[in-house]
Amino acid sequence: MATSHKRETARRTPRAAVLAGSLAALATTAVVTGGVLNSSAPESDLIAVDRSKAAAGSVGAAEQAGTRLPLLSRSTDRSADAIGSKLDAVLSDEATAQAIAGAQQRQWTDATLNLWTRPDKRAKQVGELEEGEKVLVTGRTFADRVEIVLDGKSRWVTAGHFTDEKPPTLGGACTNGTSVPSSVSESIKKVHEAVCANFPEVSVYGTLRGGGGDHPRGKAVDIMISGAVGWKIAEFVRANYSALGVSYVIYAQKIWSVERSGEGWRGMPNRGSATANHFDHVHVSVF
Repeated sequence: MATSHKRETARRTPRAAVLAGSLAALATTAVVTGGVLNSSAPESDLIAVDRSKAAAGSVGAAEQAGTRLPLLSRSTDRSADAIGSKLDAVLSDEATAQAIAGAQQRQWTDATLNLWTRPDKRAKQVGELEEGEKVLVTGRTFADRVEIVLDGKSRWVTAGHFTDEKPPTLGGACTNGTSVPSSVSESIKKVHEAVCANFPEVSVYGTLRGGGGDHPRGKAVDIMISGAVGWKIAEFVRANYSALGVSYVIYAQKIWSVERSGEGWRGMPNRGSATANHFDHVHVSVF
């Protein structure tokens, strides 16, 4: 008869279970670590980015200016006081004066931007920078902002809105003699004026016509053009959709709409001809 032992012994976990548990732990660690490294940290947790990660439009400016914001290492004290003091050092009168003096690159703005005294949450808004302005860029960046020089002073604006080429303007006179009927919507008139001012090579605009859709209502225009220029016009209208009141744009069998703007240009079914597929004109509909 077997003797009963009151003392219990630990059960041995099967080797497969141990291995599975280890893999799960590793996976969890990888996810957590990846989440920390890839997450968008609050602005107060960021000091600067390297020149290689500079915001769009400011690449190369830091190299020319010879200035660079310090990076935080993993071992750096990340307390609010430590980060604040480091940023204060970066924004000191001496460091800022050196950045302004070293600024060499001039770029155009492609949007209206708010002007800030600092790049962090302690910043005060001190005005706006109009679209189409050409300004000095120092190359110093912080989070999603980039430093510029305006009237000899350091100002910070949202990054990603600078270009080396002067962006087209919406205004200007239509000098090629084209026009649209007075009965079309005000937005269609704006589209014609803007496209005519920037692309005078377009000589034909189609608006009112029978059938369904937006044309009979005066809320659509066909800009008769093809090839690469057609794409430039389509992108120009898309980029200025808000100011022009645009609902959607069609060109070369692709459509872009405000409602699904996050999807970019989307392909369309083949309708059988160059005109039906919008290869010989840019179609613009407005709200």
